[in-house]
Amino acid sequence: MSLQVEKLEKNMAKLTVEVPVEEMEKAVEKAYQKNKGQISIPGFRKGKVPRAMVEKMYGKGIFLEEAANSVIPSAYEKALDECEEEIVSSPEIEVVELVPEKPFIFTALVALKPEIELGKYKGVTVEKEDTAVSEEEVSAEIEKERERNARTISVEDRPVKDGDMTVIDFEGSVDGQAFEGGKGESYPLTIGSGAFIPGFEEQMVGAKLEEEIEVNVTFPEDYHAEELAGKAAVFKVTVKEIKEKELPELDDEFAAEVSEFDTLAEYKEDVLKKLTEKKEEEAKNAKESKVIEAIVEDSNMEIPDAMVSTTQKQMVDEFAQRIQMQGLSLEQYFQFTGLTPEKMMEQVKPQAEARIKSRLVLEAVVKAENIQVTEEDFDKEIERMASMYQMEADKVRETVGEHGKKEIMKDLAVAKAAEFVVENAKEK
Repeated sequence: MSLQVEKLEKNMAKLTVEVPVEEMEKAVEKAYQKNKGQISIPGFRKGKVPRAMVEKMYGKGIFLEEAANSVIPSAYEKALDECEEEIVSSPEIEVVELVPEKPFIFTALVALKPEIELGKYKGVTVEKEDTAVSEEEVSAEIEKERERNARTISVEDRPVKDGDMTVIDFEGSVDGQAFEGGKGESYPLTIGSGAFIPGFEEQMVGAKLEEEIEVNVTFPEDYHAEELAGKAAVFKVTVKEIKEKELPELDDEFAAEVSEFDTLAEYKEDVLKKLTEKKEEEAKNAKESKVIEAIVEDSNMEIPDAMVSTTQKQMVDEFAQRIQMQGLSLEQYFQFTGLTPEKMMEQVKPQAEARIKSRLVLEAVVKAENIQVTEEDFDKEIERMASMYQMEADKVRETVGEHGKKEIMKDLAVAKAAEFVVENAKEK
């Protein structure tokens, strides 16, 4: 395989890759072997037609396209290894020459890592984050715990009030006519949740058990069912059940149930400690973000569009993996939200650009400060990954491989650069 690199404007390059005849011949033979079972020619049993006969009947190039598609990934990988430039985007592949018994030539349009003019990175001044925790915040956190430990009790001696969990039967009509989706039985509705049409839940307040009431509402102009949008509707509603939350008393017994402490005072002290630690961690992360943003602002770089596009795709893929862990596919997410792949790509573009710029300035700091990553640093990271994935460290090391090790070492160097610029920053 041979490679030619042509640098273009705006940090782009064209790689021209030539795959030898011998390698293409192997790929063509492989394509023939894969497909011969589906080929029928009179006089031959299915799957027994010689390749020469197939090529005579259908042309010598019959297997070329499949052969080329199988060769491109490995040929491009070899080109990446040979190329001395640092490529930072997915390739745009274009076939230049695909002819029987001749070398296969294709090009790959790629983005190159841009040069960066690093601005001030030592002594950057940022505003100090407030890490103080107020009594109100402690009380709010404890209230959340009370809510989590609340009992649900049935209510029979009073009408519906805001916050109640009800079960209702309802039937709606527009201009005296029932409409699709307007009827429900034993439907759970929490009053004040905003789950129903605006105005519906407010009119439920005061309704008694087994009492039928009329609720008058108007569908929003942007309602998803166009035939109902903007229309006035009347719902006949019967309350079948009323339930409310009963919060536990805020005392030592509650503290003992929800924590490792015997008294409410000790529990409050622990909540204060944990909230303070959380705020301090958030402040640390915020400081790092502000410092890096300031360095980016003071630096100059020209980011290739292809590099941004590649990062956008990575971010969408990362999001897809996160929601998949919650049992939701990206396609389902698009259906629920009304988003499209194009809209999501556009949404993540600013974050993609920020991620690229942050990485580039930190890599420039690594170079400027000659920041080194040791084998010991790498071993610690492998141990951390092993613990996270619940695997043996040796298995993680084997899975990562040499290429993965290089990437991890780069990431560790960038993390050290982030620590360096934060340590050297000032707060006002």
